[in-house]
Order: sequence, then C-alpha cells, then structure tokens
Amino acid sequence: MNVAYFDCFSGISGDMCLGALVSAGWPAAELQRLPGRLGLADVRVDVSETRRGPFVATRVTVEVSGKQPQRHLREVASVLDHATLEPSVREQAHRVFERLAVAEAEVHGSTRERVHFHEVGAADALVDIVGTLEGLRSLSISEVYSSPLRLGRGVVRSEHGMIPVPAPATAVLLRGVPVEMPDIEAELVTPTGAALITTLVHTWGGSPSFVVGRVGVGAGQRDLREQPNVLRVLLGERSNVAAGEAGALRRGRVAVLETSLDDENPQFVAALVPRLLEQGALDAMVVPTVMKKGRPGLCVTVVAEPRHADLLAMLLLRETSTLGVRLRWDERYELERRSLEVETRFGRIVVKVADVPGMGERARPEFESVRAAAERAGRPLGEVAEAALEAWRQGERGAGRTP
Repeated sequence: MNVAYFDCFSGISGDMCLGALVSAGWPAAELQRLPGRLGLADVRVDVSETRRGPFVATRVTVEVSGKQPQRHLREVASVLDHATLEPSVREQAHRVFERLAVAEAEVHGSTRERVHFHEVGAADALVDIVGTLEGLRSLSISEVYSSPLRLGRGVVRSEHGMIPVPAPATAVLLRGVPVEMPDIEAELVTPTGAALITTLVHTWGGSPSFVVGRVGVGAGQRDLREQPNVLRVLLGERSNVAAGEAGALRRGRVAVLETSLDDENPQFVAALVPRLLEQGALDAMVVPTVMKKGRPGLCVTVVAEPRHADLLAMLLLRETSTLGVRLRWDERYELERRSLEVETRFGRIVVKVADVPGMGERARPEFESVRAAAERAGRPLGEVAEAALEAWRQGERGAGRTP
C-alpha cells in the first residue's frame, strides 16, 4: 500500500502539488504533455528548480498565451470527458470540480450548473487538478493523508475585487477540516488546493505508520518573509506488521450525527435514508425506541466523513421535524477495501473486496448491483450473488492469489 502524506505547513495550491510530485519522481515530461491530452490550445507547462528559504524546490508554472473560453461546470466536464485520461483520474477530476462548483454556488447564491468558475475554471486549474491526480496515479499512490492546513490572513485581489483570506469558496470547502490561522499575510490555501486535498484525503485523523521512500518539495509562486513557501510530499509504503496485530488495521475519524423523532411520519423517515446516502453518508440507520412519556419514536443515526457533517445535518433539520442534531467525532478501525467488477452470465456485477489481516481477502457482492442483474435476468438474488463470488474466486486464482 503506497501512501502520500502532504505536509502543508505553508498551505497548498495546485501548482505546489504539481511541483512536489515532480520533485518526488513523477517525470516532468508527462506533466508537460498534459495540456495536449486535455485539448487545451496555447497552453504550456514550465518546470524549473528554485529556492525557497533553505529548500531547493520544483516550481511549476502553467503559461497561457491565447485567450481561454469562460467555463462553467458543463464545459469543464466536456473537457474531461474528451481528454485522454485513465477512467479513475477522470472520475476524480469530475469530483474535484463538482466540489468547487458546489462551493462557488453556495458563496454566490447560485447553482452549480450556472456558476462561472472564474480563475478555477481556467486552463491552469485544469492542468493543476488533472496533473495532481495523474501524478499520484503515476506514482502508484493508494492513500492520501495530510497535516492540518495553514490558511494565512489578509485580503487578495480577485475578479470580484478584494476578498478576505481564506477566500469564500476555500472556507466552504474546508468544513470539517482541521486548520490553523498563522499570522502570515498571504493566501496560503487556494480554492484549487482546498478542493484537491479535501477530495483526496480519506481521513484527517492522522496518517498510518509508513516507511518514507521519497520526499518531494513544490514551490509556491511567491516568497514569504515568515517561512519557506513550499509544500512537502512524503511518499512511502505502509509499515509491515505481524498478521493479526492491531497495528495492521487502518484507523479513521468519522462524524456521527443523531436525532430522535417522536412526531414524524415513519414513511418520511424511510424515504430520507437513501437521500442521506446520496449526499455522502457512509451509513444511515433508523432504530425504533421509546421516548419520554412512553412515546414510541425513531432514532436516526448517520455516519459520515467529517467534511460531509454540515451538509447532512442540514438535510436532517430540513427534512424532519427535529429541532436539533447531535454531533460527535468517533474513531473506527477500517479494513483496506476496494471495489471491482466481475463478469458473470448475468452481466457485470460490482464486488467489494476487503483485506482482513491474517486471513487474506474477503469478498461480498454489492447488493444494488446484484439486484439490478437479478431483475434483468429474472433470477433469484442468491443465485446472482453466488455467481459473482464464483467469478471473483476464479479471477483471483487466475491472478495467482488465494481467495
């Protein structure tokens, strides 16, 4: 398992991410070919070595010589869909720009489809975002972790005039993220950097132990008086531990939201659960309970990544009769897992595979995928699920791994 740890002691931006990944071993030539793969005319990438304080760092500058069109989410999505990209990179890039669009829409009181990206819709942002994702893929990074983000203070100039630091969209993107506010008058975290790191980081509860293999240093575009303006990225492999030891387990931080209802239509609550899952909940449960004065009620519990807590709490407040939602932060042990598709006589079915320390891999068919295949074929759910498991077992044997 390859890990990347972003040391954001001087913030993060898209160009700093590119510089750090090139410094860590991603070939600069791959980055410089990216504008052509994205279909961006009159765009070139310059990579050079510079110094920031005591650090020798890699500086990346995206140079645009021609006029670029204005881009909304639809135009950005079209660029991504027509680009020569790996499917995983394309999907992640869509997620990053979707997050940017939602944040900008909230700030401007608009919708994600209508909002104009301004600076983050320009060619350099496309290169920054897709380039960072391509670099991580090229370096075989499976998990991304980060230090708390340092934001800076003061004001910066934008297309809307002078705005405070952090920029409004950046502040929205950083909900649920640990931050620090150093006395540095500069924009240390840009909207592009915020969208990238909050999309990539699995948990903000710290990184697992890992063996450092490479260190990359990316330079910001300006020097800071107070400290070196660089982003460090540490790449390595998860530490090997004896099978079955607790250290083999990944530990993550989650938000747990709860509310109790004694005056709500149960049908409305049942309809709310899939909506919570669509909005980012990792799990959502409804448990019957007995409340004060012997009233029957429902306890709704939602588990989510921290960055989704505000959105899900608002959904509970808007869609139920509750007057408050309880919030706590929990840690949980998590198995390494991945999703893959297997080919069966009923069509392609998604299988979730978990790595159990000391036991090897364990697979379970994804229920909605099984249900859809069963409905198409007119066959029992159990038969379709077993076919998916057998296809996975055969695939594992063919790959030389024990199921």
